[in-house]
Amino acid sequence: MRAILNDPAGGFTARAITRDSNSDKARELKDIGAEVVEADLHDAPSVERAFDGAYGAYCVTFFWAHMSPEKELAEATKLANGAKHAGLKHVIWSTLEDTRKSIPLSDSRMPTLLGKYKVPHFDVKGEADAVFAAAGVPTSYMLASFYWENFISFGQGPKQSEDGSLTLSLPMRQTKLAGIAAEDIGKCAYGIFKKGTSLVGRRIGVAGDQLTGDEMAEKFAKVLGRSVRYSAVPFDVYRSLGFPGADEMGNMYQFYAEFGEEVGGTRDVAVSRELNPELQNFDTWLERNKDNIPLG
Repeated sequence: MRAILNDPAGGFTARAITRDSNSDKARELKDIGAEVVEADLHDAPSVERAFDGAYGAYCVTFFWAHMSPEKELAEATKLANGAKHAGLKHVIWSTLEDTRKSIPLSDSRMPTLLGKYKVPHFDVKGEADAVFAAAGVPTSYMLASFYWENFISFGQGPKQSEDGSLTLSLPMRQTKLAGIAAEDIGKCAYGIFKKGTSLVGRRIGVAGDQLTGDEMAEKFAKVLGRSVRYSAVPFDVYRSLGFPGADEMGNMYQFYAEFGEEVGGTRDVAVSRELNPELQNFDTWLERNKDNIPLG
């Protein structure tokens, strides 16, 4: 929304879709110029009404609200069918890899979850790609990267030990992790819309940087002014940490680590910068957000 609203000469009008138009975030978007309409992804007619008259839609589902692949697939189906009903000219579907294409369910090096997934929040988005294709909706498939905001809000930043030292613990071995600032995802999506339908049918991965754990720790140290070391946590140890979704996140990191060339190759920093000339690298994002990163 902000990417569109910050470019008044871009030719697009922003319509924000929300379950609650009276929420603080909805009011904020309304205040800065967005049209705000209500819809619920569990109510197909409301989605159709929200899409009515639009040129295109950026379609996103939020697995962590319910942690149910079945619900997420149903939500994606309502988005695809709503887009078809409204006759949208261009849809961007926020998707991810179906990891089962790389790690079959029979592969015992990674546990199978919920009976038929390896990384549920990846696999179901990848599965939903076929839903948009089957609906005949003109779709660009955008794959995001690791959100650097996870270092702020998901507790994945460096942690301070009793001796005062800082350790960045990630189960990534020495594989580069493709990452991006959350706001740049929106700016890249807007960049796809601005290119018109030339990217319909394409898979476009976006990233602001690709770094190993050691490289990230070095950059944390530079901006924090303190020594930070990287600890490559074993996958099984991470899966056993006990927080909600630990097994899934452990599988996700294992996929990132073991298929780094595939994941990184899909997420091209140069292409992302072409879509979004304001793209932040990790140094820039850290400098802007260093005071928000908890070190407890």
